[in-house]
Amino acid sequence: MTTQIEKAQTLAALHAAPEILSVVNVWDVVSAKTIAALPGTKALATAGHSIAATFGYEDGENIPLELMLDMVRRIAESTDLPVSADLDSGFGNPGETARKAIAAGAVGANMEDRLRPLSDSVAAVAAVIAAGEAEGVPFVLNARTDAFVRAGDRPLEESIADAITRGRAYLDAGADIVFVPGILDADVTRQLVEGIGERKISVIGLPGSLSSREYQDLGVARMSYGPMTQRVALTALQDVASELYGGGVIPASTRALN
Repeated sequence: MTTQIEKAQTLAALHAAPEILSVVNVWDVVSAKTIAALPGTKALATAGHSIAATFGYEDGENIPLELMLDMVRRIAESTDLPVSADLDSGFGNPGETARKAIAAGAVGANMEDRLRPLSDSVAAVAAVIAAGEAEGVPFVLNARTDAFVRAGDRPLEESIADAITRGRAYLDAGADIVFVPGILDADVTRQLVEGIGERKISVIGLPGSLSSREYQDLGVARMSYGPMTQRVALTALQDVASELYGGGVIPASTRALN
């Protein structure tokens, strides 16, 4: 069985590889097993939004931490692949939350800054890295900056500059890569890569985003999909329900994935 340290080292190596790491976010054991069974899956990442929705909570640290981490544990125990956990903004104690995530089997995490003062955000990154060192696991932090998603009406140039400043600071504090969610076109992505570093940017796939191959060519390290994967699954469920209510049948192409 692959050790937790080896899984963390694998995740870090996947970030540094020339090929972009695509992680299709999961939210429970059956979604994790379904994705892990695919030959192209190299690592798993949880979607905090999706786990919260599974239990009837709104996104944004409304779900109890222990409940969320119990699902992370169940997912990590279901696979031998590296698992990165979405830890929102740290649930009030980034270091301790990271320690608990490691105990649950995670070898990496996303943690968002919510555009808090830079010194506070850097301290949070440092606390997460220190927690990994204390637990003996080279924890892989995908430090998220909300420079775009919480930008409001400020000029785009200011958001780009802010993301670069924060990204560099998070890398200096020990983060592995920097997650910049938002619909990033080629020009903005190119500026972020130039400012933060080649293979040091993580992006999210949303309707209107570039493809993973296009982001790879621009020097992006990782692409994830957040709550979009659960929304795709729920859309399919709702659509087939509508068909059934109208006299339809279960599609013959349905696979026994559970």
